[in-house]
Amino acid sequence: MKNDEPTVGRRVLLRTAVFAGVAAAGLLISGNESGTPGTPGTPGTPGPPGQGGAPGAAAGAPGSLAGRMPEKSYRLRPMTAEAPLRPPAVKPAVRTRPILELPAGADTASAMVLTFDDGPDPRYTPAILDTLSRYGVRAMFFVCGEMATEHRDLVRRIAAEGHVIGNHTWTHPLIPKLGRPALASEIGRTSDVVQQVIGEAPQWFRAPYGAWNRAAFEIGAELGMEPLAWTVDSLDWEEPGVTTIIGRVLRGAGPRAIVLSHDAGGNRSQTVQALSAYLPQLLARGYRMTLPTLPARPPR
Repeated sequence: MKNDEPTVGRRVLLRTAVFAGVAAAGLLISGNESGTPGTPGTPGTPGPPGQGGAPGAAAGAPGSLAGRMPEKSYRLRPMTAEAPLRPPAVKPAVRTRPILELPAGADTASAMVLTFDDGPDPRYTPAILDTLSRYGVRAMFFVCGEMATEHRDLVRRIAAEGHVIGNHTWTHPLIPKLGRPALASEIGRTSDVVQQVIGEAPQWFRAPYGAWNRAAFEIGAELGMEPLAWTVDSLDWEEPGVTTIIGRVLRGAGPRAIVLSHDAGGNRSQTVQALSAYLPQLLARGYRMTLPTLPARPPR
């Protein structure tokens, strides 16, 4: 029977390997008391579907199995329990008047901000963007929600080229004539569509016609926005002529100035032409076109 001994040995080894494999699989499925990921609740009993790892760990006693993540969720998100929580955004204080100019400082001594309201409009916004790109200048565009939702490609282009997108309400109403719910909808819907298009909500708000009230400041702050006005009004919406617009901007230019123009809401061809003329003159005078920095916000 010596010829049978190798066969018997192989059978014993095979059986041992099978038993070891089954035991290991059981440990992977049911978990153990030393912290191996397993099923929530009593070992062998399915836990509630979709339960996250971090909340369960906080609710259960240290070392217990209560509240642990189901196996499938654990395999999809193995680091959920250890991932740091994202801190909530700090809301700005509620102001009683808008910001009118850049803050004083050495870095703003020759700085100016160009802003454009009411767009985007495919008839004028692309030409304005082309001029800004030609001179390597960034600006702010306070968009109306109804325009932004119709021209999402332009909203994406504005953001992609490094400009700041602000909130200018949905339909450009006169704010003091609106009730609070209607105003909250005008502002909130616009922030929502901007966030949908570019992935982040606006951090600046401007009231149409510069007509602010307490509700506008409160709602804007609740949505995480600072109110921004202007110091130089080109009055381009009056369509006074290219030369007049150029003269108004150049006369009003100065350190920390914020210039108001429009890229929609009417025929803005004069605005387009004026920008291509006064922008190189401002740069030649030593002015630096910049973007405002968000004011420091108090910690929570």
